[in-house]
Amino acid sequence: QVQLVESGGGLVQAAGSLRLSCAASGGTFSRLTMGWHRQVPGKEREFVAAISWTGGSTNYADSVKGRFTISRDNAKNTVVLQMNSLKPEDTAVYYCAAAVFRGSYNWWGQGTQVTVSS
Repeated sequence: QVQLVESGGGLVQAAGSLRLSCAASGGTFSRLTMGWHRQVPGKEREFVAAISWTGGSTNYADSVKGRFTISRDNAKNTVVLQMNSLKPEDTAVYYCAAAVFRGSYNWWGQGTQVTVSS
């Protein structure tokens, strides 16, 4: 069983930056694909970014490409989402997730709220 705890959310003005962190425990972190997703009330959860277990491969939703960067530190069991040039439409609850097999997430964090004001 993998436990995931997100931190770093908050309120920021448009064009600002936030750094989300996710601390993992209880599993072999270095063998897990890690991802970030987000959800707005009344809408389905959507994919934001993912990183392979080596960190050598990343992919992003088109809406965040060039603005968000995902990275991981396998020595510290953490994954980070650096969010720059934030827009009001980035407002959502952001969830960290872990997958044994890429694309099929097995474990989720509790989420952290990100609010971008215009």
